[in-house]
Amino acid sequence: MEQRLGTRLDRRSVVRKRRTVGAGTDRGSWIRVERRPWARAREQGWDGFEAAAVLAGVAMPRWYGSATWQDPDDGAIWHVDESSLLLEIPVGAAVVTVDPELPDDWWRSLNASLEALAVHRTARLAAPDTERITQQLVDDTIKAAFPGVHETRVDQWCPAHADLNWANVTGPGEFCMFDWEDWGMAPRGLDSASLYAASLAVPALADRVRHERRADLESWDGMVMRLFVLAKIAGPHADSDDPRMAPAHAEAEQLIHALQDS
Repeated sequence: MEQRLGTRLDRRSVVRKRRTVGAGTDRGSWIRVERRPWARAREQGWDGFEAAAVLAGVAMPRWYGSATWQDPDDGAIWHVDESSLLLEIPVGAAVVTVDPELPDDWWRSLNASLEALAVHRTARLAAPDTERITQQLVDDTIKAAFPGVHETRVDQWCPAHADLNWANVTGPGEFCMFDWEDWGMAPRGLDSASLYAASLAVPALADRVRHERRADLESWDGMVMRLFVLAKIAGPHADSDDPRMAPAHAEAEQLIHALQDS
């Protein structure tokens, strides 16, 4: 990374996440590198952060540049982005178990960014959990977890961050969304449903997300997206130790009845 970008990394600032490693640089920027198998990199592409840089009205780090290279022996592609430093740390882990007690201004900034994002258009297709989202993926994911559900159609599509959780937003002061590699067009409500699902272990926080994002979450597509993300918590590959398991099952039962009634 240092050779490709012409900078030096601060080894003391290294942050390791599920699929990435990041660190600060000697010029006051931040770098983030990700490795993907060649087949998956070819399918989704690598220009997520670069393409997101044109999204007006969305709070995100400033993108400076990138580099991509292939490891032929490993059958993988490596990609690094350089961006401005975040002014604050992430709110928490992807899934929180303690209420971060975010102020009203923070929620207003979240809403403003998601509303600004929704009016844009892109040829990119969102890839939550690195899988490009399609009607077939929505159907298969939901029905694998809840086979009694028959109607999971999606009517409205709009741009989504596609990995919106508490580890990818800053707070409690200044709100900012980062890690944009998987953004693109998705069913309405995907981001709101993802943040809601990441909050289920803290009932007060889940209620706040539901209140703030109710226009998305209570729409037809929002209900389908809620069931889509809940299926990943309560489905066949569920983690029995996930603190969201019980509320996810309760929420899913209510949603299934609501979708059937609709």
